[in-house]
Amino acid sequence: MTRLTDLPGMIPVFPLPGALLLPRARLPLHIFEPRYLAMLDDALKTPERLIGMVQPAPVPGRMEKGLHRIGCAGRVTQFSETEDGRYMITLTGISRFRVSQEVEGFTPYRRCEVSWQGFDRDRSAGPEADECFDRDRFLRLLDRYFTARDLQADWQTLKDADDELLVNSLSMLLDFGPEDKQALLEAPSLGTRRETLVTLIEYRMRGGEGDVMQ
Repeated sequence: MTRLTDLPGMIPVFPLPGALLLPRARLPLHIFEPRYLAMLDDALKTPERLIGMVQPAPVPGRMEKGLHRIGCAGRVTQFSETEDGRYMITLTGISRFRVSQEVEGFTPYRRCEVSWQGFDRDRSAGPEADECFDRDRFLRLLDRYFTARDLQADWQTLKDADDELLVNSLSMLLDFGPEDKQALLEAPSLGTRRETLVTLIEYRMRGGEGDVMQ
């Protein structure tokens, strides 16, 4: 369990469209741009080793994109360096946060002052349960979706996964747009995230493409 007092008030952020990190989940990343190599080097020098994943948000009249107000911070738990200086890393989700303000400075990457208030459940020791989860019905829907999109799955692993691992892994892995990923991130509970996920899957099965949650 991560205590609120252990979390810093300012973190580096990585605005990567469509990349979703959720608490207690793992996100592999390939880091190669110089500014993000610098971000990783600086993060590894801190006790927390945190990087905030945030969806970029368009700002009318500006070339540089803004940031959505809610992101998720991950701790660097695995990393390896390639011969040409790139990194393969894994972030383990620690807690969502709310962006207070972006910090201007001399780093090549973006940093934000953040608040961790309101996300206590993210930092609990065990996985979150979904008391209203009809798993059989959900898996039948998922089977139809995978068949329609010619996707492969390890069904035994899906059946054996706990509620949080199943819902969060699918939220991260399925090919939804950035705004839909943001809606999944901001879901206040696992049950709400599962309902959002079902809505997105059903929309795609009816032939919809692009972001639904706009």
